[in-house]
Amino acid sequence: MNADPHDLLGAFAQALRNPTLPAPPGLRCWNGSDPAHRLAVHRNTMLLSLTRALGETFPVLQRALGADGFAALARAFIAVHPPRSPVLAAYGDELPAFLAAAPAAARRPWLPDLARLEQLRVLACNAADALPLPDETIPAQLAQPAALPGARLRLHPSLAVCSSEHAVVSLWLAWQDGEGNAALSTAGEAAVVLRDGDDVLVLKVPAHAASCVQALAAGATLELAAQAAATVATTTDAAPGAQHWTLADTLALLIRHHAIVGWQPGAVPA
Repeated sequence: MNADPHDLLGAFAQALRNPTLPAPPGLRCWNGSDPAHRLAVHRNTMLLSLTRALGETFPVLQRALGADGFAALARAFIAVHPPRSPVLAAYGDELPAFLAAAPAAARRPWLPDLARLEQLRVLACNAADALPLPDETIPAQLAQPAALPGARLRLHPSLAVCSSEHAVVSLWLAWQDGEGNAALSTAGEAAVVLRDGDDVLVLKVPAHAASCVQALAAGATLELAAQAAATVATTTDAAPGAQHWTLADTLALLIRHHAIVGWQPGAVPA
């Protein structure tokens, strides 16, 4: 009896991802050659292609782990997280969480957040376009102070916030030349990641500024975003000068990098 084609395809896909599995029963080559040899060729090609795709998404992580360490991580990841889309630029979204449970993270706990920062850069690069507000719009809104507390901003689709208990932004910067230093700082760091024109930026900000931006991106009013920032500022920001970062500084950063694409004024009290 012939094998069910669907069962055979499923077994073939599993064998591709797991080098310990043999060629599935019922697999035949058109010229009568050994299917195990052909499977090994396909498996190697797939692993190399997916590892290369992950390396393009997480280049700094690859430098931090080294070629062999990254290849081992990629093999383990590919075995349990095959691509769900033919667009390999989107592959690897589960890697930061997967890495958090990997042995490498026990020795270097900042690795998952480093991977998450790199992932946000790729997402920012591929995010939809949106036109920033015209230059004259924002000053006109700021000139109505009574309406500011209830105002809501729509931020650029590429914008995201990365907050970490580790010095992940400094580590990411240090690894740009391949000579990272894992002992730069023990303090946590945060960054706003966004695309400004054709450039993807990683902007280091105090933790409470990151909280403010995250609240604005989620649809909070300026008043609620400022309250969220104040709550974080009293508990986490210990860096010199961090306490002096204000809501105005946050708005200035967003304006400077063309991150505000919509502004809904708040109601003016009667």
